[in-house]
Amino acid sequence: MNELLEIVGLDVSFPSQRGTTYAVRDVSINVKPGEVLGVVGESGAGKSTIGNAVINLLEPPGKITNGKVLFQGENISSLDDKEMRNIRGQKIGMIFQDPLTSLNPLMTIGAQLLETITKTTKLVGNAVFKKAIELLEAVGIEQPEARFGAYPHEFSGGMRQRVVIALALAGDPDLVIADEPTTALDVSIQEQILELIRVLCRERKLGVIIITHDIGVIANIADRVAVMYDGSVVETGKVHQILTAPKHQYTKSLIAAVPRGDIKFKRFKSVDYIEGGKQSYKSIDVDQHWLGEKVRKNSTDKAIFIEGLNKEFVIKKAVFERNRVYLKAVKDVSFSVEEGESFGLVGESGSGKSTIARLIVGLSKVDRGSIKIFGQDVANKRKDQKVIAAQGDVQMIFQDPYSSLNARMRVQDIIAEPIRYYQTASSDSEALQIVGDLLDHVGLGSTAMLKYPHEFSGGQRQRISIARALASRPKILICDEPTSALDVSVQAHILNLLKDLQDELRLTMLFISHDLPVIRQMCDRVAVMRHGAICEIATTDNLFDAPNHEYSKHLLNLIPRIESVGKKELIS
Repeated sequence: MNELLEIVGLDVSFPSQRGTTYAVRDVSINVKPGEVLGVVGESGAGKSTIGNAVINLLEPPGKITNGKVLFQGENISSLDDKEMRNIRGQKIGMIFQDPLTSLNPLMTIGAQLLETITKTTKLVGNAVFKKAIELLEAVGIEQPEARFGAYPHEFSGGMRQRVVIALALAGDPDLVIADEPTTALDVSIQEQILELIRVLCRERKLGVIIITHDIGVIANIADRVAVMYDGSVVETGKVHQILTAPKHQYTKSLIAAVPRGDIKFKRFKSVDYIEGGKQSYKSIDVDQHWLGEKVRKNSTDKAIFIEGLNKEFVIKKAVFERNRVYLKAVKDVSFSVEEGESFGLVGESGSGKSTIARLIVGLSKVDRGSIKIFGQDVANKRKDQKVIAAQGDVQMIFQDPYSSLNARMRVQDIIAEPIRYYQTASSDSEALQIVGDLLDHVGLGSTAMLKYPHEFSGGQRQRISIARALASRPKILICDEPTSALDVSVQAHILNLLKDLQDELRLTMLFISHDLPVIRQMCDRVAVMRHGAICEIATTDNLFDAPNHEYSKHLLNLIPRIESVGKKELIS
């Protein structure tokens, strides 16, 4: 069978005044029609660079310095921008990693789909609109006609990712390069997307390159796997062979770091090769350290107490209220979190998990119901000193480490901002001392203070986000998908860091994630959400071993799993 895509001896370099950095070295891989090739490796391994090189979208001054890219027998690495525009979208579709920056914030979802379909197909008139609706339905967007006029900021992270996938499929391409296509998706929507890719491969002989850190996804969909480390392919082979009998030590470490959903461990296994070199975490003596001040002031109230919580959003505006369409994001939700407990929220994208987090921290207004933080009601209350103090006890670590940090601020100013707002330091010099101390505790060191976010990897940026969250000395950390954008090796270090901080500071954690194995390892109790309501609340072990609700059983059955034989051999 002829190769659909063949990459031969590819080198990609980034020249600078300090010398030339090679992001990709001597990479040779191929994809046949109807085949799915998985490319795995940690951040900075060169996975995304290969995808960008294929479609000639390398960030300047990056360039291909050796090798060639053959697509359907044609050397496309030598084509100019005008010639490549006839290939992008129509013959090669690309699903980019960050859905927020992949979509135009000034255009509606529908307008972006219509524009893409018009430019990449010969459809006209109503057929364009019909295809757009079909694509939205195919990727799991509910009420596609109603959501057609919505803007990207009105969608959750997972729903934005679905729209990006729809855009990539709009031109009916022969090859799709999917860069972390299921990163922001829950297991049920992830299964829908993977099944959609399987159907396209089978029916249209579509070739797919899936670039991902999720080994479970690779196990479920890929035919072959290429494992990358430091710009080179260290191992390739059939999926079963790589997962059950890997030859390279890095591959063995990478698979061992995958969180397990069947057994709970005290700590996550780390990869021998970790991002940014070895990082020394500095433990905290709460009796001596300033972060331990609030630990000794324990409360008799529950850390979080939520009762009858409701939140609606208008998804279709109209002059008359009867013509408006509402989305009930949160419906009569009630639960409580004990002090020092780690409580998980799981459910599909759009189930209301992140909305609850935003309501707790005051980023959205409550329609009905109450939220109490250590006994202080913060819902629908004017922000007096008591409410401000209560909300200061809660800090949030956001899903995307790339967009949650101000790119124009130095790290020292990013972390010092909450210190100055909550006045936890008496002077600027003391604030900077605290910033340096926090950076030491999250394993980056005080030398990171004068750098900007773009100078750090994804995992390092998330460490900065954790340091910022700790700056106000919170009692409660809300972690909204804190590792979904990170590969398994970096994820292990971030989650172990959170475990250490929780143990030392007796932090209460509300952990929101679509990654059920991570929830099992991190949480004491779990609430399962669907369509804005809670289906079931149980201890983590009970939920995973004997779920009561049918929807909980459905979610657990969808967890991507590596073959048990290979898993057992590598982790035992």
